[in-house]
Amino acid sequence: MLPRLLSPFSLLFSFLLLAVGTAQAEVRVLTSIKPLQLIAAAVQDGVGEPEALLPPGASPHHYALRPSDMRRVQEVDLLYWIGPDMESFMPRVLATREKPSVAVQSLPGMTLRHFGEEHGHDHDHDHDHDHDHGGHEAEQAQAAPDEHDHDHRPGSLDAHLWLSSANARVIAARMAADLAEADPANAARYQANLAAFGKRLDALEPRLQAQLAPLAGKPYFVFHEAFDYFEATYGLKHVGVFSVAGEVQPGARHVAAMRERLQEAGPSCVFSEPPLRPRLAETLTAGLPTTLAELDAMGSAAPVDAGGYQAMLQTLADGFSGCLGKL
Repeated sequence: MLPRLLSPFSLLFSFLLLAVGTAQAEVRVLTSIKPLQLIAAAVQDGVGEPEALLPPGASPHHYALRPSDMRRVQEVDLLYWIGPDMESFMPRVLATREKPSVAVQSLPGMTLRHFGEEHGHDHDHDHDHDHDHGGHEAEQAQAAPDEHDHDHRPGSLDAHLWLSSANARVIAARMAADLAEADPANAARYQANLAAFGKRLDALEPRLQAQLAPLAGKPYFVFHEAFDYFEATYGLKHVGVFSVAGEVQPGARHVAAMRERLQEAGPSCVFSEPPLRPRLAETLTAGLPTTLAELDAMGSAAPVDAGGYQAMLQTLADGFSGCLGKL
């Protein structure tokens, strides 16, 4: 039996279906790190799924891109990263990218903090101007320079800006605007998702305030000064930073100085970040009334869905209260 030939009308209908399918193809969004992916997931909810460039546990400061990563950077429709103060490898990678990319640290309306200052400032593309920076209240108990130290000089930008929910709102608004422009058919959905994101934050923020308010003034130390935005929002303050290199054991004098800080503090918490706890941690705290615990600034365990960003903040709050609440 001979196959039935398609009529001109059927051919036209098939062509129109193909054209509509192409027009509604998902906008590919790539973010440098997971926290930005979580914000993008809320904005794209029900329309698309954003990707993250860096795998879990990778350092955004010194990541070496694979050829497949380079292809993704070139191919995706929209790309979001923190900025050169965080992903120092990205400017070179983006030099050959022709499609839009956004360094969110430069967005108007962002509240940016600098190391050594007590308060963040609103910035409109002027975060490089000079400030008069006073000394940090928290003493720096330095053991050896770690991979983040180039990022933490007094006066340099604190690029962990995603831990401010106010900044997350600014980033989400920009993503929604960009997606609406790239995909007008779903513009209303992106705006509805943005509004829902804001409402979830409106509900979460007072709960976190109530959870964390009793912890104000309780002493704790960190191995990486990554939490200042979150601390400033919820009235917390670390009393020291133990900055240590992952593979370099500090000398006995440095360890003794750090243990002296812990002894002076009395019962306290020392927070590291997953996936690795510094080898020094056990030695540093042995025999002292100090509890080792973890804080995850990168949202490693947060689901990549509409509520993932809020889950990251809640997990961070739980990390603080789980240890400090027992002091």
